[in-house]
Amino acid sequence: MTVTLNAYNVVAARCAAEYLEMYETAEKGNLIYKIDVFLNSSIFRSWKDSIIVLQTTKSLLPWAEELKLVSHCLDSIASKACIDTSKVEWSYTYNRRKLPSENGKDPIWNGVRKSQMVPKDWWVEDLCELQIDLYRKVITTIKTKGRVSGDVIGEALNAYALRRLPGFSKGIVQSVDITKYRSLAEAIVWLLPTEKGSIPCAFMLRLLRAVILLECGETERKELMKRIGQQLEDATVADLLIRAPSGETAMYNVDIVQSLVEEFVTNEQNAETDFPMENEYQESRSPKLGSDGSKMQVAKLVEGYLAEIARDPNLPVSKFVNLAETVSRFPRPSHDGLYRAIDMYLKEHPGISKSERKRICRLMDCRKLSVDACLHAVQNERLPLRVVVQVLFFEQVRQATSSAGNSTSELPGSIRALLPGGSHGSSRSTTTNTEEDWDAVPTAEDIKALKGELAALRLGGSDINLNDGAKNDAEKVAANKMKGMIMSKIFSKLWSSKERNGELSSSDTSESPGSGSAAAEETKSTPSRSRRHSVS
Repeated sequence: MTVTLNAYNVVAARCAAEYLEMYETAEKGNLIYKIDVFLNSSIFRSWKDSIIVLQTTKSLLPWAEELKLVSHCLDSIASKACIDTSKVEWSYTYNRRKLPSENGKDPIWNGVRKSQMVPKDWWVEDLCELQIDLYRKVITTIKTKGRVSGDVIGEALNAYALRRLPGFSKGIVQSVDITKYRSLAEAIVWLLPTEKGSIPCAFMLRLLRAVILLECGETERKELMKRIGQQLEDATVADLLIRAPSGETAMYNVDIVQSLVEEFVTNEQNAETDFPMENEYQESRSPKLGSDGSKMQVAKLVEGYLAEIARDPNLPVSKFVNLAETVSRFPRPSHDGLYRAIDMYLKEHPGISKSERKRICRLMDCRKLSVDACLHAVQNERLPLRVVVQVLFFEQVRQATSSAGNSTSELPGSIRALLPGGSHGSSRSTTTNTEEDWDAVPTAEDIKALKGELAALRLGGSDINLNDGAKNDAEKVAANKMKGMIMSKIFSKLWSSKERNGELSSSDTSESPGSGSAAAEETKSTPSRSRRHSVS
């Protein structure tokens, strides 16, 4: 009787021979000996046969483990995965990215045919055939050998999740067998390599969506969020748009993103405490790699995320403000992104209260707006009067920095009161003005009139900067005086608009009945007067 052994039946034959005690002591060259020779000389030398044999051991436990067939398969597969790619001579599956020759690119250069390079992750796709329990053992064995980099392990886990979790690529895992896929997702979380940056942040965020949808354990969720927080600067806004659980009125799960940002903040604080000298050296070598570079990226990411979730009509002000305040101390070149998010929120939530409007507008520093953002803000009827005045004032200061060192102390008290912190300080400083100062907005006619005047102000500033070398002192003084008069008219229009609407608080008005006109007169004369003194 002739029996043909192959990768599909050799484990069963070995277990049967063990059960029948077909040892060498019974007869020379017995079946156990022949099968062991076949395994070592053929099966374990083959890449794909080793995987097939490992799969067959699952139905023959615990015999296959006691005979060390499982451990031999694991060692065979792991050793081949860890080998130098230049020594790979066996066939493997690689469908995820086409090789250069398959893309129509001839590997011949200068008449010399180059040998086809084997990719570092050549083994990733074949292991996706394994069930999660065997896959976990293989990956653990590969990691134990320590010869495969973390990014290749991460690529393997990503490919396995795409193959085994339905809808993973779209961030929506839908299946009837929740328990099966829950254990799979939890296993992938614990297989993630520990090296920072070895796993793409986008992959971990997709995995986090799966963990949330499959209702995985709290330990796995916290571990994954901790890992994401360590490299949050690599994420995109689309990655963070995680849908809120069913039953909630809000569109997106803002609490998860809040927790991720807090993880990032905690990680940055710990890094600065543990390795202060190393961080300074790293920042001096490359600002992009330093702590400030990461914080700047996260601040930009949060601003983009706030602009997206601001479209949700059911988003509470508290969640919007809390997330923005988490990165309020992060360095960033401008607040244009934050202004865009605030403007979007005010547009989609016109019914918010005065105190809420005040709270959300204080997130923004008007001094950090670009010229284009300032121009848009002045024409924005959704912004409170205080914010518009601050924007106009700081635009004037920016235009005048090359020729004067003005101080706001010479402005009238009514105007200074609308500036951040009275006359100096952050736009988030506490002032004594009433809520009406924040809620009041210029009328449509005032906004229309201010457009031309602000444009003239900017034009005058650009002329000075371009022709500054050619002008004499008298021309500079005249130009600065013109700019001061234009700015005075802008302040006067805004202030008179506020007076017409009866919005002046008692703390801002003078004792005399004609205080409004007096304040306007003082506003008209003071800026040009202070500018003239500073120039001379």
